[in-house]
Amino acid sequence: MLYIIPAWYKQNTWSENEQCWYVRRERSEYDDSVKQIQLFHRNNVWPYRIIVLSHVPNFRHFLHRQSIFRARYWSCFDAMCEITRRRMGIFSFRDVKWPEGVEFEYTPFAVIAYLDGIKWAQVEFGEDGNMIRIDMFSEGKKIRSNIYDDRGFVSSSIVYRDGQEEYQDYLMENGIWKLRRFFSDGHVVINPKSPHFVILYKGVEYKITYEKMYYEDIEEVISEVLSEYIDLTNDEDVFCIAMHERHLSVIDDCLVGKKMVLSFMEGRMQLESTLHENLLHRADYIIADSPMLARNIKVFLKSDMSNITYISPYDSRTDFGISQQMSVQKILVPVDRLEEMEFERVVQLMGLYLEENQKAQIHLFTRESAYNIKSNLLQRTRDALKRAGIDERYALDEQEDDNAENMIDHMEDVPIRFIVDQCVDELSVSRCIREQRLLVDVSEKPENYVQIAAISTGIPQIVRTRNQYVEDGENGMIIDAIEEITSAMRFYLDSLANWNDAMICSYEMGKRFSTDVLLEKWKEVIESIG
Repeated sequence: MLYIIPAWYKQNTWSENEQCWYVRRERSEYDDSVKQIQLFHRNNVWPYRIIVLSHVPNFRHFLHRQSIFRARYWSCFDAMCEITRRRMGIFSFRDVKWPEGVEFEYTPFAVIAYLDGIKWAQVEFGEDGNMIRIDMFSEGKKIRSNIYDDRGFVSSSIVYRDGQEEYQDYLMENGIWKLRRFFSDGHVVINPKSPHFVILYKGVEYKITYEKMYYEDIEEVISEVLSEYIDLTNDEDVFCIAMHERHLSVIDDCLVGKKMVLSFMEGRMQLESTLHENLLHRADYIIADSPMLARNIKVFLKSDMSNITYISPYDSRTDFGISQQMSVQKILVPVDRLEEMEFERVVQLMGLYLEENQKAQIHLFTRESAYNIKSNLLQRTRDALKRAGIDERYALDEQEDDNAENMIDHMEDVPIRFIVDQCVDELSVSRCIREQRLLVDVSEKPENYVQIAAISTGIPQIVRTRNQYVEDGENGMIIDAIEEITSAMRFYLDSLANWNDAMICSYEMGKRFSTDVLLEKWKEVIESIG
């Protein structure tokens, strides 16, 4: 059996990322664990199971969004609270026991419950229209938040005192509290009337008494329950762990003597400051999401061990873009990883290029979720253009009509040539890149997913850093300095033959990152351990 321990945590806490439908998603849900589960789930290579360590009352919705709804899993918090129900339940806020005389107001965002004309509760919904939380109020202050499980019951309840979180109860299916976690110092107490947790393993139910009634923190409880589950597994089982600060100490304690694959993803954890060297040396294999990260791990360990390798967390898909069908030539320019001086120079060079190529349009690409990121980027762009003596109206914000009128000042209309594409999740990235004619990413570390999407779509890439996704003169061009951007763009946008050659090379390169190739690499890893 292959056990996958993902790193699905909200802001480094033991909770899920589910949020209200009207709130912009702060980060992508897609990561290396999702890709691994998709690979194993769809291709039936090995029997696997997900071990979920965080509190995930809406886990079924998450699996559905990732197209792995029927993936098998074991939830630590379900075991802690003796929850055995597996299927999703149909549950409406109308099914809640409301006070006599309550009235509902349906706003564009939430449902508000009023009692005697005073706000009594607010019902919040998730992305799929599922009820996720009911906040209750007294004299205008929040006094309780009930968090609902997508299987049809209250999963936990947060109690407030003077508007501040006091404690959180984790509940059994019947509504009785099992654990109570206090926010002041994080300590946890167990309900003395129900001092057990339940582990279901291979159809057998094990009812175990908690070792203590008081724990210093919730991590200590998780470690105890996880250890009991791990003890039931076999010696030949393999554990694939997404490396994350949140669960490192738990993993270090519970998986002693077990076969381990450690999976690293760029940006998830700082290599130098957080790693347990002991855990790294105990690992049977270490997987990185890029060759550079694999090299950095070897440098950190001061070792050239052969059990450290690179496997792309993304597979390529042949997905013909539509840029050739469009009259405008859209150029995608990722900006999140650019220093301020680099950003300004890139914008100025792009602005100069726009004056010679009337078909070109610059799309500033960002994965940031802030609501004002578009206006901020456009303002920085206008400032950079102005300093270079280029018409700043190229970067007007279409939604800022008053500002636009002031800047135009009765002069002739100037078309907007700088557009901001804000793509937090991978689906929006894929939709965006299908319309792009060219990818220009001159940051020190281009984003892997955007590059693999460019390969899948067949568009040329202009980069400044050599990596596994670009071969100079094949599917793109590697430049030495930012000033070479303009000549590189002319090479691909002035000649359809050059663009077509790069497109063919992209599709050929995509074969290196196909599902079959990634599966073969994983087979080599698992078989070398077994």
